[in-house]
Amino acid sequence: MNNAVYYHLYDSIVNDYLAKHCGVQATSSPVIGLVVTSFSDFYRPVAYPQVLELGLRVSKLGKSSVVYEIGVFEEGVEPVAAVGGYTHVFVESSSRKTGNMSKEVREGLEKLVVVESKL
Repeated sequence: MNNAVYYHLYDSIVNDYLAKHCGVQATSSPVIGLVVTSFSDFYRPVAYPQVLELGLRVSKLGKSSVVYEIGVFEEGVEPVAAVGGYTHVFVESSSRKTGNMSKEVREGLEKLVVVESKL
C-alpha cells in the first residue's frame, strides 16, 4: 500500500470520529481543525486483499489543539503494521484564527485520551 493511502486512512478515521462524536462538519462548522504536523512509521507491509483495522487515540489534548495517533493492523493479526497521526489546531473556519474547542468537541475527544498504550 502506498504511503499516501495511509495518510488517507488517518484523515478518514479522524474526520469520521469528529463528525460522529464531536459535531464537527469540515464544510460547515464554525471551528475546524487544521493539520500542522503529521507522521507515519511503517513496521510491516500490508496489501490488497488484506482487511485492515484502525485504532484511534488522543495522546495530547490542549485548549486549541489535539494530537491523534492511529494504529493500522491487518484484521485479526498483531503486531501493528503502521502507526501514524497528526496534530490538529482548531481555528475559526472563516478567519483561520486560532479558536478554542467547543464543549462538545472537547468532551468527544476526551473519550479517546490514552496516555500509555501497546502501540
